[in-house]
Amino acid sequence: MIRALCLIGGLSGAAGLSQYPEFSQQYLQRLAGQVDELTRQVVDFDQTALADGMGREEMLQAMAETPLVASQEALWRRTFARHARLSENLMLLREATPLERLALPHRMADPATLAAVWDDFTPAVPLSVAGAASAGTGFLGGWAGFAILAALVSMPFRRTKPAPATKKRRAPTIKADPPVTRPTLVAETPPNRPRLAGVQR
Repeated sequence: MIRALCLIGGLSGAAGLSQYPEFSQQYLQRLAGQVDELTRQVVDFDQTALADGMGREEMLQAMAETPLVASQEALWRRTFARHARLSENLMLLREATPLERLALPHRMADPATLAAVWDDFTPAVPLSVAGAASAGTGFLGGWAGFAILAALVSMPFRRTKPAPATKKRRAPTIKADPPVTRPTLVAETPPNRPRLAGVQR
């Protein structure tokens, strides 16, 4: 049962991750469009500031001190930060190969771009090397994930077997040799000699 679940998890991971190269390619195209639009806005702002004889930071400070457009100052700061972040991500994703993009999912984390790509994404058959590598990685990841999950779920139901009692081995008894008894020499009693009458010995 657990092997069947692990197999299902592996196949699901392979099917899902095999679409990563195509998804990253479509994300890259959308990201390029987002960066182009942000670049146009940034250039227009800088040109407007330059026409007034100010730089970008001076223009932002003037906006913050003007009650009528004070709320626009924070909005433009977020726009400049997003433009810098997405421009860096676009440069790195363009320089990376499809296989190298497998290690760059954090560079494809812009919510607006992700939502736009997901809405128009159409799954494709993975026929490239990157697609095969993604499918293999997804299979291994899905299998390992389901195996770990099954092990955690079944852990409380496992009976703990008592450890077998180890029998103490008695040391072999060595029989001591019987004490050596020295033979006692018994003096021979002389034979009874006949006594002569009247002779005292």
